[in-house]
Amino acid sequence: MRTQVVIVGGGPSGLLLGQLLHLKGIEAIVLERKTRDYVLARIRAGILETGLVDLMREAGVSERMDKECFVHSGTSISYENELFSIDFEKLIGRNVIVYGQTEVTRDLYDAREVAGAKTIFEADGVSIHDADTDAPYVTYLKDGKEHRIDCDFVAGCDGFHGVSRQTIPDTVRKDYEKVFPFGWLGILSETPPVHDELIYANSTRGFALCSMRNENLSRYYVQCDLSDKAEDWSDDAFWDELKRRLPEDIAEKLVTGSSIEKSIAPLRSFVSEPMRWGRLFLCGDAAHIVPPTGAKGLNTAASDVQYLYHALTGFYLDKDSRGLDTYSEKALARVWKAERFSWATTNLLHRFPDQSEFDLKMQRAEIESLHFNETAQRWFAENYVGLPY
Repeated sequence: MRTQVVIVGGGPSGLLLGQLLHLKGIEAIVLERKTRDYVLARIRAGILETGLVDLMREAGVSERMDKECFVHSGTSISYENELFSIDFEKLIGRNVIVYGQTEVTRDLYDAREVAGAKTIFEADGVSIHDADTDAPYVTYLKDGKEHRIDCDFVAGCDGFHGVSRQTIPDTVRKDYEKVFPFGWLGILSETPPVHDELIYANSTRGFALCSMRNENLSRYYVQCDLSDKAEDWSDDAFWDELKRRLPEDIAEKLVTGSSIEKSIAPLRSFVSEPMRWGRLFLCGDAAHIVPPTGAKGLNTAASDVQYLYHALTGFYLDKDSRGLDTYSEKALARVWKAERFSWATTNLLHRFPDQSEFDLKMQRAEIESLHFNETAQRWFAENYVGLPY
C-alpha cells in the first residue's frame, strides 16, 4: 500500500488527526493494535479544553458533543471543611466542557467510517522503517501475514507503550520523568454527580476527586498507595473513604451505588524530546504523560494534533515545510507548560509520604492563596481552560 501519512494508533489523537487531514484531501491510514470495541471500552478523561472543542468542530464531529456535553464555567476545590469555586467565566471569559473521551473516540470512528477512510484494526508487530530518510515505510502483521505501507510521513499516536517513541534512537532521544509515590483508585457508578462542578479535594487523609460523565454517571477517585489492588477495595470501603475526604455538607449529599468499573492508575510526569525524528512525528502520550490532576492528558495531545495538522497541510497544500521543521519546538513549548500545571496541582492537593509539618503548612498556605487571591485564580483558570495554541 501507499499513502501520504501513516498514523500509528487509533485512539482519539490519531483519529482526530486523520479526520482533519481527510477534510483537507490528505490521505492517511490509521493502524490500531486492538479492536474498535476494545478501544471504546477504555475509561478515560472527560474534561475538554476550549482548543480541543474547537478542533472537534473544525473536524466536523461536534454535533453530538454540542448536544450532550455539560458546560462547566468553573471548578471547586476543598480543604478540610472549606469549599471554594474558581469561576472561569468571570475570570477569563471561557469555560470547559464535560464529554467523555470514549464519546470523542466514538464520534471520530463514526466520521471515519462515513468518509470511507482506511483504518486497520488488530495490526500487530508494527514497525517503523527508514524514518530518517525521505522514504519511510511501516510494516505490520495481520492474519498471519506481513504488510507494508510506504508513505511520506509517520505520525506516532500510539501512546506511552507504543513503538513510535522507541523508534527514535537513544542517542537522539532524551526522556524526563517524575514518578509520584501514590496512585488514584477510581470507580465509575450509575449515580448522579454530587456537585454541579468537579471537586478537587485536599484532606488529611489524601486527595479525592468528584467528577462525572453525565447526569446519571459519576466518576470518583481517591489517592491510594501504589501497593493497593482495586479488588481489595470493596464499594463500601471506597464510598466510606471518599466521604471522609470531602466537606461534611458535600459528603451528606453523596449518592452511592455499585461500581461498574474500578481501577488504580499510577501517576507520573514524563516528556520525551525531541518530538520529531526525520519524518516521524510524535503526538500525545507517545511523547508525554501528565498526572491526571487538572485533566491535561487528552487536551495536550490535542495541541500536538493541531500543530502537526497545520504543519502537514502547509507542506501539502502550500509547499511550505516550516511547520514541520518547527513542530517539535512549538509542541514542546506548550507541553512543558501543561506539565508544570499538572505537576503543581498534584503537589498542591496530595499528601506525600515524606511531607514535614513545614511542608504541610506551606501546602495549606498555597491553597489559601488560591482561595483568596484573584491573580492566583486567574492563572489557574487560564491553565485549566487551556493555554492558546
